[in-house]
Amino acid sequence: MNTAIASVFSSPGTLISVLLGVVMFGMGLATKVEDFKVVFRRPLDIAIGCAAQFTIMPTLAWALSRLFGLDEALTVGVVLVGCCPGGTASNVITYLAKGDLALSVGMTGVSTILAPFLTPALTLLIAGKTVDVDASGMFVGILWVVILPILLGFAAKRFFPKATEKAVRFMPTVSSVAIAIIIMLILAVNAKRLFTGGLTVFIVVVLHNVCGLALGYMLAAALRLAEPKRRALCIEVGMQNSGLAASLAAVHFAAYPMAAVPGAIFSVWHNMSGAFLARCFRLKNR
Repeated sequence: MNTAIASVFSSPGTLISVLLGVVMFGMGLATKVEDFKVVFRRPLDIAIGCAAQFTIMPTLAWALSRLFGLDEALTVGVVLVGCCPGGTASNVITYLAKGDLALSVGMTGVSTILAPFLTPALTLLIAGKTVDVDASGMFVGILWVVILPILLGFAAKRFFPKATEKAVRFMPTVSSVAIAIIIMLILAVNAKRLFTGGLTVFIVVVLHNVCGLALGYMLAAALRLAEPKRRALCIEVGMQNSGLAASLAAVHFAAYPMAAVPGAIFSVWHNMSGAFLARCFRLKNR
């Protein structure tokens, strides 16, 4: 028993992938066909949002890593966060912020579909000069850990609506627990290393998120989009599927254990900053 527990903490990649798969399955259960209608009704808005997400966040990741002189492991971790798609947390925050929820959900869906192609490619482009990036392995990994569970969840809801109706109510809680376990596993493995570089990583993660939120809003304002769209774009750009970043780091960059830390910290921080931002937007409405 002790040996099994030790193996989980020494090589948590598989368990992290399974837990993330559970989260993505829940996303599939919550997905509706109507959620994708916005893609066809407002393709320009979706295109602008996804283009912003896959350019602003990866660029910020590279710039902050260079500015703070991060080592290879932490650079890979920050870059992975920047190159990942949006997550379901952004949809919740957009709703609380009185933003354009349909646009937020549409962006999350499209960026997730694009992730198997863009996340490995961007990671290879940015970090491939300093570390060995298995882009093809990442492509397959995202398909298995993200796309397949979402499709299974979507299919389960469609063909077994009565059986999944009750499950949908509990999936947010299950997903929250799964993400919490992922974070604990990563932090437990890197507890000693965090004492030496933890503060720097935290500062970089905070700046990555805050600058992403700010630049997303500024871009939407420059394009003269309506206020609800500005809020949706701001939140979608600044909030990432950091659980995926942590999973990819744990599996594909196992030689660099600290690579999973930025994703774990981002998972905690962006929910706090997102909730604060939503509160500010609601106060602005009043």
